[in-house]
This record gives sequence, structure tokens and C-alpha cells, in this order.
Amino acid sequence: MGAKSLCLGALVLLLLRAAAAGELRSCEDARKVFRLRQLGPLRGFPQTPRAGVDLQVCSSKNPTCCTKKMEERYQAAAKQDIQQVLQTSSAMLKFLISRNAAAFQETFEMLIKLAENYTSTLFCNTHRNMAVEAATHVQEFFTDIGLFIFGTDISTEDFVNRFFDTLFPVVYSHMINPGLRDVSLEYAECLRMATRDIRPFGNVPKIVARQMGRSLLPSRTFLQALNLGIEVINTTDHLHFSKDCSRALLRMQYCPHCQGLTLSKPCMGYCLNVVRGCLANMAEVDLHWQGYIQSLEELSSAMHGTYDIEHVLLNFHSLVNDALVQAHINGPELSEQVNKICGPPVRKPTQSPGCSFDQNKDNQGLKMFSRDSEETLANRRKEFIGHLRLYRAFYGGLADQLCANELAAADGLPCWNGEDVVRSCCRANHFLNTISGIYNKQAVVEVWMNKSVEIVMMKTVVKDQEVEK
Repeated sequence: MGAKSLCLGALVLLLLRAAAAGELRSCEDARKVFRLRQLGPLRGFPQTPRAGVDLQVCSSKNPTCCTKKMEERYQAAAKQDIQQVLQTSSAMLKFLISRNAAAFQETFEMLIKLAENYTSTLFCNTHRNMAVEAATHVQEFFTDIGLFIFGTDISTEDFVNRFFDTLFPVVYSHMINPGLRDVSLEYAECLRMATRDIRPFGNVPKIVARQMGRSLLPSRTFLQALNLGIEVINTTDHLHFSKDCSRALLRMQYCPHCQGLTLSKPCMGYCLNVVRGCLANMAEVDLHWQGYIQSLEELSSAMHGTYDIEHVLLNFHSLVNDALVQAHINGPELSEQVNKICGPPVRKPTQSPGCSFDQNKDNQGLKMFSRDSEETLANRRKEFIGHLRLYRAFYGGLADQLCANELAAADGLPCWNGEDVVRSCCRANHFLNTISGIYNKQAVVEVWMNKSVEIVMMKTVVKDQEVEK
């Protein structure tokens, strides 16, 4: 089998070299490929080889099937081809990040909804008389949590304090002073303003604020980091190539067509020289990319234990219950303090409306999210980070990957070295041995420079979490 392949390769080499040596009689093969690739109109495409004195890149001492106009078309096609292979090479990485970004967002939304349902169930089952009035404050609280996680610039401490401040008038009128109904707006506002001084819920609001801050901020940053990764990949998928790079790609990919060598691929060494030159700045991008993955690892590590968002949200109702119990136990003392600050309440007895929360529907929803299963949020993060680590050196080895998987001829087959067809694909072309910096690197660098603050922020968040612990 090896002897047959060797003979076949030698035969192909002889045929290609014969064409390259000026024995090209027709441009029909080149015309077919040009038409098949839809590179442009065939008007002006030579029927037979001609002198290529007007060519700037694909010039040759032999007759050629190219014109200056075709050369321009080929150059545009070469850039389009490299963009396509870039997008193909990053497709799996982009899918990995975008799929997980969507999955984590969906999971966060489900956690928020379930935590809200837990809290509503608490009021319906244990404090039914105040459930309807408390429902609005519960809903507003979890709306604020969603807004924060998904990017709105609000303070976790502020919306935690707002929840307990607005809850106190309800608790006071139903639990501490149960005969009190329909207090005036002015009296309710006085109760709300007095909450910080009276501290009816003890240290619970501070505990909740600390837990929410330490769990929500890393989760929010984690989502933002995933979106940053997608943005970077989109930028590197649509690079702006310099004039020198475009000409090098043209010579590597389409100049052989001018000699009728439509089936030839560049030699591996030649391909590496050209593509590494065009992607010269990817080495610098690679350092940022590795730092980006490390930041995600650190963020993921910070999102665990007591301050895991899953633990914090789904146990929030327990802390609310602790707050209500504490207010009930200290009821007489709290009532005395309220009378000093706000005066005696005006009693207007009314019947408290029943709880309208659909507990059956809630229980069905809670069963969809089992914290005892392996599909916990922590396990999902661990699995994602494990897959992402496989792409740690993605940008550093991108040029090699493109040549090996897409662009270059297989080892041992005839290949194009920029001037001629040769036997070995491992032989580098002398034209571009010293290529460097022919890719306009500004686009990718700007993305990382503009986002460097966010990457620093990720690491700062993690450090702050560890210090506070």
C-alpha cells in the first residue's frame, strides 16, 4: 500500500510540475474552479494561458491564466477563506461558551423564581394573614435580585434593607399588633423609617445583605465574563488583515490556480509562515485568553459553600422566618418603641384577605429543581470550566491548527511552496521565512484593552470574597 501511494504521489508531482513548467495548454480547469467558487464574472477570463506582465503577486515567467482583475478577485477570496476557517475553528469554543451562558442565565432565573416561591409559601403556610400584603414586597425583592444578576447597577445592600423596611409595617400590623388593620400611609411610612433604629428583625437583615452580596456579585460577574468571551471570539473571527498579509494569502492559496494547479495545497512549512505572520499578534492575545480562563476558574471557586448562590437563594425563606419569629418574640418591646417614635396606631379592624398563592403549582416547580441531584449549579460550573480548560492554548496554537486541519497539504503529498510544486510539504518557502507583524493586530488588542478593567474586576471580586471570609 505504501509503494502504491508513493508511486501515485510521484505521478501527481510530475503532472503538476509539468503544468508549472509551462506546458499548460488550457485555462479550463481554472475557469471551472473560478465559476464553482463564484469568485466573479467569467468575462475576461482567459481561454488560454497568457503573459502575466500586469500581475503584482502571482507573476510568473511562464504563461498564466490570471489577469490583474482576477488577481484582485482571488485576493478577496483568500481573505474570505481565512475568515471562514477562523470561524470554523472557533465554532466549538464559541458554542461551548454561548450555550453555557444561556444555561447559567436560565438556571439563575429558575433559582430566583423558586426562591420567591419558597418565600411566598412560607407566608401562605405560616403567616397566612399577612401573605397578600407581603406578596408585593417579596416580588419586588426578587425582581431586584434578577436585575442585579443580569447587569443593572443597583446595590444589594439597598434592596435587602428596602425589603425588610417595607415588610415591617406589615409584620407590625398583623403579628406584633394583630388587631391593627389598614393603617394610614403616614403611619406605615413612620414604621418603615423607624425600622433601622428599632431593629425588629435583629441581625437577620445584615446576614442576608452579606450573603446576597457575596453570592450575587460573583454570579453576575461570571455571566458578564462569559459574554466577554463571546465578544472576543466574534472579534477574532472577523479580523482586518493588512495589505501584506492579504498578498501573502493570495500567493499561498490562489497563485497556483494561475498555473492551472487548482488542486494544489500549500506546503506545511510555507502555510505556517504565512498564517503565523497574519496572526502574529495572537501570541499576545493568548496571554490575555489564558488569564481570562484563570479568572473564570477563580470566580467559579468563589461561588461555593455558604455563599453559593443556590444555597443563599433557596435558604432565604428560612432567614425570613427567623426574622419574623424574632419580631414576634420581641413584640411587646417593639410595640413600646413604635409608640414612642410614631405614636399610638389608629385601629380599623377589617378581615384579612386569604392567601392567593397557588401552592400546588409551586410544589410542581420545586420538584423540577432537586438540590440533591448531580445537576447542581456547582457541578454545572465545574463541568463547564473543565471543558473550557481544553481551550487554554487555543489562540497560541491557532495558526498551527488552521494549517494542520484546513489549509496545508498532508505530509508526503505534492504541495505549493509559493513558487513551485514540490514533493515534501514540510519544506518551507524562502519568501516568507522571516514574516512577522503583517497582520493588523489593533482590533483584537482593543477588545482586550477595553475589557481589561472587567478582567481585573473579576479577580478583585474573588480576592475580596476570600478576605471577607
